[in-house]
Amino acid sequence: MEQLKSQSTSRQQAVLENRDGQSASTVSTSVPIPLKNPVRSITISRSLFWGFTFLIAATASATIGTTLALIAPLPGAVAPAEGQKIFNDLWRSGFQYYVGRPVNILVMGIDKVPDVPDNSDEVFSGRSDTMLLLRIDPSDQTVNLLSIPRDTQVEIPGIGVTKINQANASGGPALARQVVTNTLSGIEVDRYVRVSTNAFRELVDLLGGVDIYVPQPMSYVDNTQKLKIDLAQGWQTLNGDQAEQFARFRHDNLGDIGRVQRQQALIKALRSKLASPLMLPRVPSLITMMQKYIDTNLSVEEMLALVNFGLKLDKNDFKMVMLPGRFSAPNEFAASYWIMDPQGRDRVLQDYFKVGSTDGSSAVSAPVKIAVQNASSQPEAGNQFVSYLASLGYENVYLTQDWADHQGKTQIIVQRGDLRSANALQSAIGFGGIEAASVGDLDSDLTIRVGDDWLAQQPLKSKK
Repeated sequence: MEQLKSQSTSRQQAVLENRDGQSASTVSTSVPIPLKNPVRSITISRSLFWGFTFLIAATASATIGTTLALIAPLPGAVAPAEGQKIFNDLWRSGFQYYVGRPVNILVMGIDKVPDVPDNSDEVFSGRSDTMLLLRIDPSDQTVNLLSIPRDTQVEIPGIGVTKINQANASGGPALARQVVTNTLSGIEVDRYVRVSTNAFRELVDLLGGVDIYVPQPMSYVDNTQKLKIDLAQGWQTLNGDQAEQFARFRHDNLGDIGRVQRQQALIKALRSKLASPLMLPRVPSLITMMQKYIDTNLSVEEMLALVNFGLKLDKNDFKMVMLPGRFSAPNEFAASYWIMDPQGRDRVLQDYFKVGSTDGSSAVSAPVKIAVQNASSQPEAGNQFVSYLASLGYENVYLTQDWADHQGKTQIIVQRGDLRSANALQSAIGFGGIEAASVGDLDSDLTIRVGDDWLAQQPLKSKK
């Protein structure tokens, strides 16, 4: 079960190790990898993983990968300048580590735990405000990200039916891993990373803010969470506090699912920001500052392999999807849940994580449900596009609320992860780009956000 290997002649062993040093090559794929208690010493290796997290989860550009390679130091309590020199030497000699087989990594953003010092292990003992499952696959050079809503209804051993965000609080990363495996058809979770609550806000500030389109005014005060949200609609450069407001806003009819969509929008914005060469001077400070916010069971060799993997990625090799499901009805349960759709889950696992059928058939054969959202400068473009799809034989199509930000290019948003149907639709209409993210209309399988390029297509379509 070699996962991350060294190409160096002096280190030809598997480097995916447990915290107790046991080599992964001695662990059967059917046996869970033990998840030990976090080691809270302030080490450079932990900060290196922060670089990996955003290399993989927030950017697929060679620029940021190269940046991290040039400044991210090796383990040990060394000064930033010394660490940079060590890693510069390593970079000049070439990366010697590579990802040997697909790896699944569970990433959790942890809620603030009241009355716990920032430097305590207990900062990682709260509920998971964010839960992402990453698949790094060297066979096709891709990274796929599954957002698991925090309100997803699950069975937690020893607790019963509750929300998935309780798993970490009740049993740490080991229990969280077990619950994710049980919920997602036995998928193997190889490694984990937990990020404490203040990391995101400080990261955004260090990067000089992120450019985000705020789709609606967001304004309210939540005294229980000591949270004040006040954001205007439109394109803005959000600082760390404002970006956290954007991510945590819940006063709409989408609840936790709206938060998932905004988290994916923020990941995209961070990916764009980190890809800029202007970020180079800020990365050393990022690594120094972020090391106290991370807990992981990845070894340094594994981190190096993942950084090396990131250098080879193109932006189109990074795809995001949300666990398909529905809101529970008001009278269905005492609590409000996200009820997973088993068929949708199976399709996502098959297409994004290669779990289940391998014969190329889709796990779901129901007619694709398409939402049309006008984002062009022509008020009637949405209705026109609905009629155009009907002329192509698409019957399960509906018009949804206009997107206020005008776009030049039409997007086909893969809301529930159905890439096959998205590719077929793109081929049928002959234009538009595919957005592998769950940021469209919630009720749809695919959301077409109609841009001004549709206006240029109309004379051509009318002649057919």
